[in-house]
Amino acid sequence: METLEFQAEARQLLQLMVHSIYSNKDIFLRELISNASDALDKLRLATLQDGLEADTSDLHIEIEADTEARTLTVRDNGIGMTHEEVVDLIGTIAKSGTAELLTKLKEAKASPELIGQFGVGFYSTFMVADRVELVTRKAGTEGHGTRWESAGEGTFTIDDAPDAPVGTTVTVHLRPKDEEDALYDYADERKIKEIVKRYSDFISFPIKMGDETLNSMKALWARPRSEVTDEEYNQFYRHISHDWSDPLEIINMKAEGTFEYEALLFLPSRAPHDLFQRDSSRGLQLYVKRVFIMDDGKELIPDYLRFVKGVVDAADLSLNISREILQQDRHIQMIRRRLVKKVLSTIKDLLNNNAEKYATFWREFGKALKEGLLNDQDNQKAILDVSTFSSTAGAEPTTLAAYVERMKEGQEEIYYLTGDSRSQVENSPHMEAFQAQGYEVLILTDPVDEIWVEAVPDYDGKKLQSIARGSVDLPKDAEEPEPEGDFAPLLTFLKEKLDEQVKDVRLSHRLTTSAACLVSDTDDITPALEKMYRAMGQEGPRVKRILELNPNHALVSSLREAHERSADDASLPDTAELLYGTALLAEGGDLEDPARFAKLLADRLAKTV
Repeated sequence: METLEFQAEARQLLQLMVHSIYSNKDIFLRELISNASDALDKLRLATLQDGLEADTSDLHIEIEADTEARTLTVRDNGIGMTHEEVVDLIGTIAKSGTAELLTKLKEAKASPELIGQFGVGFYSTFMVADRVELVTRKAGTEGHGTRWESAGEGTFTIDDAPDAPVGTTVTVHLRPKDEEDALYDYADERKIKEIVKRYSDFISFPIKMGDETLNSMKALWARPRSEVTDEEYNQFYRHISHDWSDPLEIINMKAEGTFEYEALLFLPSRAPHDLFQRDSSRGLQLYVKRVFIMDDGKELIPDYLRFVKGVVDAADLSLNISREILQQDRHIQMIRRRLVKKVLSTIKDLLNNNAEKYATFWREFGKALKEGLLNDQDNQKAILDVSTFSSTAGAEPTTLAAYVERMKEGQEEIYYLTGDSRSQVENSPHMEAFQAQGYEVLILTDPVDEIWVEAVPDYDGKKLQSIARGSVDLPKDAEEPEPEGDFAPLLTFLKEKLDEQVKDVRLSHRLTTSAACLVSDTDDITPALEKMYRAMGQEGPRVKRILELNPNHALVSSLREAHERSADDASLPDTAELLYGTALLAEGGDLEDPARFAKLLADRLAKTV
């Protein structure tokens, strides 16, 4: 037997382990099982590729707990290690590339979980152990096995193990239970089963404890869809989503080549209650070679697709100092891009081929999906293609493509109007000329609609144009009489009297029955956006809008005549204020002084009775 010292970086790592740097100590067992699974994979591969003669008929992992001796043993009959490999892989961390990360960790005084190759993952046992023993023997080699032992104090002993079977056995001598330090009783069968079920259920080899197999080995994502029943998929979805209903749609993916991964995704059939809460659970479950890594892989899916549930299983990934923290490398970005395209193409298939399922999807998740129009430029067109909107063309929602097909000859813009409800939008004064002349207008009533229309310049070359913003130049009806008289003096008067409320007063081409409406200037934000920013604590300058008058309305023409007769009439300023207030109310706006408006209206009505 010989006593050796750990490499310098390994000694530092051991100290960090012993002093409970890990936030979740349960994962030491995940690491041991992962190492055992790797060893079994390597043995099977060696027999297939290298011609190694070995029995692979019963590859498995055993777990044995001894509550009296306070030990936990994990055993596999895999490839095993030679004496040199034990010293190299466990005695040092040179191959794991963790030394630099360890320095940064100490400097930052952070506490992530240092996981890497076998040598580093193995160190996690010292979070829970007073002492660790390892007995191993390499498959296909003659001679003795190797016994390794350490208390994590900076040295380890190594000796021959004449009777060691092929494979590796790790025995952890457990520290006393200390739940305040998140150190649980890892000799407790219930705790062991809980950890295996959570982290290693889909390991492709049986994990046995006594006569019981603890893992299901049912990696549904790795099986052809034809071999999996809908009920199996539904059960798996309910398991990972904690949803009691069945999924709306199942999405299978498999990528082969230089970078391999498999994915099984689900579109839920109903939105969770916390879909729009910042602290809601989101992200996909990530596995690496069937080993559970995390259940909230936000790096794998953009936030606007946060409702998507499922699993991604990668053959290899670049991992940072923990398997819980993924590097932003090209592999992650590649998976993310492909998942997004697959999800959007699936939604498009529903739109084209299953109207009922699509209607359910859009009702539940349309608001979230439209968030992608703001921050995913690469997929903006694809999101627009699968989005539908209410429209004046009928009760059924329409795609933008269908809207463009129905556009009138000479129409160059896609018209829309935002509001709180369909009825409010349909009854808006801004709609009058468009309805009169048969122009279709999109009815946008989701809060996100106020924002995304600012980020999307056009669709299929057609600009998106709010009918409550800027000037409108619709073709005139040939029989419509031109306004008579000169309104310039009245417009000047109203602009002076309403200077604090409006930036301009002008005649309107968008009104047919209402007396007046308020319009945002071309480059100004809308009142709804202004209100949203204010609700988020972003106070800005108050934006004045333009008051447009219908020259054919009796009130406007009478007001013009009254102003011509007596520009100094004391009632005219009150009339101007009432005109502005009614325009504001007609669009669902809020009066600055409702009591004053009510008094002016009551006084005016009293004179007419």
